[in-house]
Amino acid sequence: MNAYPILVVTAVDAEADALRAEIDPALIAVEAVDVGPAAAAAGTARLLATRQYRAVLSAGIAGGFPGRAPVGGTVLAVRSIAADLGAETPDGFLPVEELGFGTSVLECDPMLVKALRSALPEAIVGDVLTLSTVTGTAATTDRLAARFPQAVAEAMEGYGVASAAAGAGVPFAELRTISNPIGPRDRAAWRLADAFAALRAAAPALTTLP
Repeated sequence: MNAYPILVVTAVDAEADALRAEIDPALIAVEAVDVGPAAAAAGTARLLATRQYRAVLSAGIAGGFPGRAPVGGTVLAVRSIAADLGAETPDGFLPVEELGFGTSVLECDPMLVKALRSALPEAIVGDVLTLSTVTGTAATTDRLAARFPQAVAEAMEGYGVASAAAGAGVPFAELRTISNPIGPRDRAAWRLADAFAALRAAAPALTTLP
């Protein structure tokens, strides 16, 4: 057995509890660090500073792009993208790369992605967007879908967790299950129970990671 565990970071306790119910805590440590990319980055960096881990995952529920990731489905990121990191202009949004201030895209570790794809063959693979503001209109959904044709889901923590992992030199991946379609907010249509069931079902796959 590898000497060091895997760290799985969620936003809220309900996500962490769903994963903990299905895995051995000696192999995988699951911690909730709060909502949003800043809290995710700070919480992950704190955890990485207190113990050695062989990999870090951002995990939890997310919104799925209609036609790309169905409600109740599982998605795996190949890239975590800070979709709102940049500047507005009269001609549209400029990502931070075009401003010359860094990057809004962090790649997931290929070996982790390969292992997760093998363990979760039904999972949908693509980019997962990180946003500080959840999308709530059809217009914003359409703009994001056009800007990010490979995006399958949006959440609020992945890029923050990825940033902390990159800073610590630890491999990173992101796993999400879909509770609602991205677009106009209709909480009555959200299927949280299905998303949490999918999260619990995906949890054993984490034990296959290198």
